[in-house]
Amino acid sequence: MDDLITIGLMLFTAKLGGWLFEKLNQPTVLGQILGGIFIGLFLNTDEVIRAFSTFGVILLLFLAGLESDINEFKAVGRPSILIAGVGVLVSFVLGFIVSLPFYSFENALLLGAIMTPTSVSITVRVLMEMRRLRTKAGTSILAAAVIDDILGILALTIVISLLVEGNLNPIKILEIIVEVSGFLILLLKFGVPLTERFFHAVSRVKLPESRTAFSLVLTVFIAALAEEMQIASILGAYMTGLLIGQTQYGREITEKVSTLGYSLFIPIFFVEVGMSIDVSYVMKAGLFAIIYTLAAIVAKIGGCGLGAYLGGFDAKESLRIGVGMIPRMGVELAMLAIAMQAGVAGQDELTIAVFMVFVTTILTPPLLKYVYSKS
Repeated sequence: MDDLITIGLMLFTAKLGGWLFEKLNQPTVLGQILGGIFIGLFLNTDEVIRAFSTFGVILLLFLAGLESDINEFKAVGRPSILIAGVGVLVSFVLGFIVSLPFYSFENALLLGAIMTPTSVSITVRVLMEMRRLRTKAGTSILAAAVIDDILGILALTIVISLLVEGNLNPIKILEIIVEVSGFLILLLKFGVPLTERFFHAVSRVKLPESRTAFSLVLTVFIAALAEEMQIASILGAYMTGLLIGQTQYGREITEKVSTLGYSLFIPIFFVEVGMSIDVSYVMKAGLFAIIYTLAAIVAKIGGCGLGAYLGGFDAKESLRIGVGMIPRMGVELAMLAIAMQAGVAGQDELTIAVFMVFVTTILTPPLLKYVYSKS
């Protein structure tokens, strides 16, 4: 019963916060996250709430994939590699440089690695609200996020190998590269015809909403497989939506999943993001946490923006892409958890990472709306 009441309050908070911020001409997602921070002072999340939230972000990226075009996704390959590659390099170097006066060489390397990933779920929601997701810049952000995720995990793998074992583990690094490359190549090469056949077979199951149900089954399985292969589950969900969107069933599934997602699971995800931000860690953040967070913002705007410019975008679009790559949320905290388990990170690093997540989560929606409004 407690979970049901909590879910009801979270939905109420999501809709009220979203409505208020829409009236203020701000992204609704910002109202939902801030509402979550407020009710998080009085309510706690648990495994049930987190499961609802996880499914919500999977549906959000699945819908983003459904609304994308696979040919556009392939067309932005080179720019996206530059966006992700330059962004990760600049983030790692800048994170290391600003950390070195405050921490040891080893800890500075770790903080550089933690700065590298991007979490695009917030950017996706804002671009959807503004109907800018299906643009070259929006598609490039999503494609770059896939590459960014891989490079971030590789950076952490290398740093942990150095700190724990005293040397690199080339076998582990090669294993990640082969698994991830194989996963993406197989999906992009054979995914659409196999998905078409899958739904043709599913259509024979004469039950209500069978195609919608099996699209969710497929999404969850591929998201889980992606996580096993060192890619974030949400990016596996995006790739699934990208494939289904190219079939004759894409429009029907988009309509049905949109109703399910936006009425329940996706609002709960954004409220839970706010509830999960530990205000005590934010309040404990010192001068270095502020410097580190500012560096994280500058690194993505400058690094990813430069990569976009080198990839053929003009200065205005490059700035928009750089801002869209600012958010940090899930991947870096997961990376930090791995580092803590390995004994190479502690409470200080956790406080810094949580503060960075808090600031980038709150800052990105209004900043993204601002740079897009300057047309």
